[in-house]
Amino acid sequence: MSAIETSTAPAPAPAPAKSLGMRKNGQQWIGPKKAFRPAAGLTSYEARKKQRDAQLAMKAKEKEMKEEKEEIRQTRITKLREKRAAKEEKERYEKMAEKMHRKRVERLKRKEKRNKLINS
Repeated sequence: MSAIETSTAPAPAPAPAKSLGMRKNGQQWIGPKKAFRPAAGLTSYEARKKQRDAQLAMKAKEKEMKEEKEEIRQTRITKLREKRAAKEEKERYEKMAEKMHRKRVERLKRKEKRNKLINS
């Protein structure tokens, strides 16, 4: 046989997990404990730094998305307030028009607009 040929024999199957039998205290549903290894979860400085950087990038992205959402919400609120104010002003002028002449109401509108521009 040459080194290039592959054997047709099946690979050996992994041995099944060894059965530990019945527990002496009767608590078979609790898994066996492993030895305490305090250094098992330690990672290198580079790995911790990479994870920290990824966490900071994620936080920055979340903050940006929240700010964008809040900005959209605020624009919606301001538009709604402006719309309500315009509606109230229109109703007020309509009430005035019932009592006064149309031209006088228009003069008052212009006068109020001038005052708004001066005061703001």
